[in-house]
Amino acid sequence: MAKTAIQPSRKENFPNWYQEVIKAADLAEHSPVRGCMVIKPWGYGIWERMQKILDTEFKKHGVENAYFPLFIPVSYMEKEAKHVAGFAKECAVVTHHRLEQKGDSLVPAAPLEEPLIVRPTSEMIIGEMFAKWTESYRDLPILINQWANVVRWEMRTRMFLRTVEFLWQEGHTAHETKKEAEEMTKKMLETYAIFAKDSLAISVIKGVKTRNERFPGAEETYCIEAMMQDGKALQAGTSHFLGQNFSKSSNISFRDANGEDQFAWTTSWGVATRLIGAVIMSHGDDDGLRLPPAIAPYQIVILPVIHNEEVKDKVVEYCENLKKDLEKQKFRDEAVRVHIDYRDIRGGEKKWNWVKKGVPVRIEIGPRDIEKNQLYVSRRDLSSKENFSPDKDQFVESIETFLEEIQIALYEDCLQFRKDHTTEIQTKEEFYQYFKKDDVGFAVAYYDDNEEIEEMLKKDLNVTVRCIPVDQNFSEGKCVFSQRPTTTKAVFAKAY
Repeated sequence: MAKTAIQPSRKENFPNWYQEVIKAADLAEHSPVRGCMVIKPWGYGIWERMQKILDTEFKKHGVENAYFPLFIPVSYMEKEAKHVAGFAKECAVVTHHRLEQKGDSLVPAAPLEEPLIVRPTSEMIIGEMFAKWTESYRDLPILINQWANVVRWEMRTRMFLRTVEFLWQEGHTAHETKKEAEEMTKKMLETYAIFAKDSLAISVIKGVKTRNERFPGAEETYCIEAMMQDGKALQAGTSHFLGQNFSKSSNISFRDANGEDQFAWTTSWGVATRLIGAVIMSHGDDDGLRLPPAIAPYQIVILPVIHNEEVKDKVVEYCENLKKDLEKQKFRDEAVRVHIDYRDIRGGEKKWNWVKKGVPVRIEIGPRDIEKNQLYVSRRDLSSKENFSPDKDQFVESIETFLEEIQIALYEDCLQFRKDHTTEIQTKEEFYQYFKKDDVGFAVAYYDDNEEIEEMLKKDLNVTVRCIPVDQNFSEGKCVFSQRPTTTKAVFAKAY
């Protein structure tokens, strides 16, 4: 078997491969604080690209950015019973506000009058503010988003996928009517789905969660579900229709056009840095990360090949001019992002450094290439042995098309993998046989939304209902577990 840059390979040990890709691509590392991570510049650069794209889309829908406190009084959380029950086990709680020296130790000394929860999500604190801002129907809708950090006290952590602290965006809106709130919920679901396809090059299924899997306190939870290369599902984003549950607990009320008092209809929606984990597990190969051009901090890296001082100035000048020419070109209405790697290290080490980081395009330039006015080009979505030697000027002019081809190729690979690993299930026996195999993916079967069945599947197979796909139009069948008539099919999988 040929040796690859990442050991072990995906087939040998997918969880360990995942951790090794993070390390090799220099995305993040464990911090001194248990369960937390340090996101390094290359990893944070990917997150910044995601932020910029999503933030632009949010603003198209009239959403404005704001910021709310990290600390939430316990009494605020207690106002919505289902909500606090859903997060109680994950809450980090601040109980003191001062440290005092006792011997060689610092100890908490001054208890707070009321404990403060470190933000696990912000529905309750934002609801308190919405209540202050809303008096008349003319104050609605309120469309707010915040980019923030969140703390959820996880016992078993994995970088990007599940850490004690992570980064996310959380949108919160309040509306005059139920219809407006439902439309906003679905609009944000569609925004996430388009972002996953067009920017992350990830194929997702849009769906609604079962009653058992809903966000605590929500009336409906919509989601996008993606399949990773080990066949497991990853929830890549959620959009919640909260109804009037949170507006009643926070008293978000207004006077309507008829002068009558009403409660607002609210939504919340979010994605997190776990999307970086989704990109790794959707596109990575046994040589490291592969990044879609839309979210790559650098889309092109130029590697000067300088064997002696005599050619150095000539090669450097050529590389600098090439960089300027490429940066004048556009990819999706933005200047192409180019970097020249001048580090004084061996050429092979430099090349594999960028292979592992997943930069979409590498260009190596030496004296011979300059003489021919050609480039030595490698695409990260293809084999490391597959290279091109295009004319420099023609390549520069066609770079937008070239990058778009990479973006589309990664998406098509991801979509095909999901199709190849999705199976229609007809009976309960077939369902159990399917998930007892090692190489599995998604199962699609008739299902009638039964909490007892879901608990059974989780206990027996560690399988959950990922979602009920939206826009279904199936003829009537029978639930494969209860045999009750239903026209609904669900997607089942093992998941992160």
